[in-house]
Amino acid sequence: MPADQTRLRADVQFLTALQPARNCHNLTSLNKAADYIKGCFEQLSGTVTEQAFTADGRRYRNIIASFGPPEAARIVIGAHYDVCGDQPGADDNASAVAGLLETARLVQQNQSELRHRLDFVAYPNEEPPYFATDYMGSAVHAKSLHAAQVSVRAMLCYEMIGYFSDAPNSQSFPNEALAQRYPSTGNFIVVVGKTGQEAFTRQVHALMQSHAGTLDVQHINLPESMGLAGLSDHRNYWRQGYDAVMINDTSFLRNPNYHQKTDTIDTLDFGRMAQVVDGVYGAVLGL
Repeated sequence: MPADQTRLRADVQFLTALQPARNCHNLTSLNKAADYIKGCFEQLSGTVTEQAFTADGRRYRNIIASFGPPEAARIVIGAHYDVCGDQPGADDNASAVAGLLETARLVQQNQSELRHRLDFVAYPNEEPPYFATDYMGSAVHAKSLHAAQVSVRAMLCYEMIGYFSDAPNSQSFPNEALAQRYPSTGNFIVVVGKTGQEAFTRQVHALMQSHAGTLDVQHINLPESMGLAGLSDHRNYWRQGYDAVMINDTSFLRNPNYHQKTDTIDTLDFGRMAQVVDGVYGAVLGL
């Protein structure tokens, strides 16, 4: 069965309604988001755990749901649940958390036969001031996998999957070379990998495209030194030597509401979001 738009909307609605905003300083709201995610995971048949850590004297929590053979190589599917500053964060990053939860639901709902262990991980602290520090929830998680010598087949990072536009020239680019290569209309999703992992990125792209219905799935590999390449939690899995990609609607290159109070639920396209989730679900099973 395909992803459920009603469930995606309900997840985004809960997260965007939290007040004050679920940023790293507002622990009450951030923990309400974590509890909601944990509660959704606990309705499924996987094993649910928490990975707590401390940053600047505050306690934060990665929420993890695991499915499949416990000792098999892992596929990590991740998304961050914090926002930047005082904004609702519908696309950034409630859309991705909703995608994460719905993918886990599809695994159970379809009684998927799993060759890998699937770890669905929701992280705090992706946004400033902790971005690119060891206090990102994903940095804590990736480091723990490496320390335990866990075999990781892949990491797929959900990051902003809800904003699409059919308006001409609604897609912008950081340079002319990319503008010549990709569509000028912002109605596609992109698989972002780093230079050197082209084969892996192409594999994820092909699997997603074959399961995402009419949605256009693009892919790109960028040098890790280029800022756009590592703008989410996948960066921390690269640091530990794991193959990882970001699934992204191109963020501020398309969405004018990025890190603004206008990043609200009414700006999201839940039909296309569902197609993204169907694509990622297909990729997870096919890797």
